[in-house]
Amino acid sequence: MKKGKIKEFLYQKRIYEKILEMKPDYLEVLFCLGEIYTYLGEYKKSLEIDLKISEIIPDHPYVYYNLACDYSLLGNIDEAFKNLKIAISLGYEDFESIDNDPDLENLRKDRKYKDFKKKYFP
Repeated sequence: MKKGKIKEFLYQKRIYEKILEMKPDYLEVLFCLGEIYTYLGEYKKSLEIDLKISEIIPDHPYVYYNLACDYSLLGNIDEAFKNLKIAISLGYEDFESIDNDPDLENLRKDRKYKDFKKKYFP
């Protein structure tokens, strides 16, 4: 990642964290901050944000896709599969992203991924 982009993300991170101090359930800011944490490699913080989002909107497939990505990045493959299954059951259909998203690389390397694809992909 370019140095200028990192600097921009760090600046945005500080602003979003300040906003959340005043309004902790500000959904748009939570989504943005979660992405920034991921870009900066702060995967545990990204997971915390996505877990909070899942409390606010518990039935949204994108939320569980993000959780699957978080868990994959952290190496918790069982939780990654679990959340990806939930995302699909809630209507997540971007199977191309599942196959190509770098955040899910650890999950795709797992021997269970081939069977997962057979069962859940159209």
